[in-house]
Amino acid sequence: MSDNHPAPHPPRADRLHLVCPSCGTTNRLPRDRLDSGGHCGSCKAPLFQGRPVDLTAAALVHHLKVDDIPLLLDVWAPWCGPCRAMAPDFARAAAELEPHVRLGKLDSDAEPAAAQQLGIRSIPTLVLFHGGRELARSSGALPAAHLIAWTRQELSRAGVTL
Repeated sequence: MSDNHPAPHPPRADRLHLVCPSCGTTNRLPRDRLDSGGHCGSCKAPLFQGRPVDLTAAALVHHLKVDDIPLLLDVWAPWCGPCRAMAPDFARAAAELEPHVRLGKLDSDAEPAAAQQLGIRSIPTLVLFHGGRELARSSGALPAAHLIAWTRQELSRAGVTL
């Protein structure tokens, strides 16, 4: 998110580091087992739950520094009508894009400093990250099919294969 955080680790060809969405523990998973999911070595929860992960500012930084898979972040607020309208579509996109993309939600009201640091000017805003850096962003609500297509297109444009 900012320059004062250490650079993410270099990508590995044979294994992935994944943050548990339930407890935040870093897990290692062989790359060839990504499609079969996996469970956290600490809390035993599934590493992929087919739904977006609610993130605090600290959890967001942790995911950006550790996760080897892309993160699609929805910056939203509870009072925002378009944000609430897009939530079911974002959840459908999570079910389709996992385990190759992690989807997270950051409440801009609960985490205003993080939203400001990300340069959020309107909500909902989608920000796509990989390797700790921003690849793309889009403002405004999107239906699930467009969310999925936009994510895949931007990852392809950045040379990230799913």
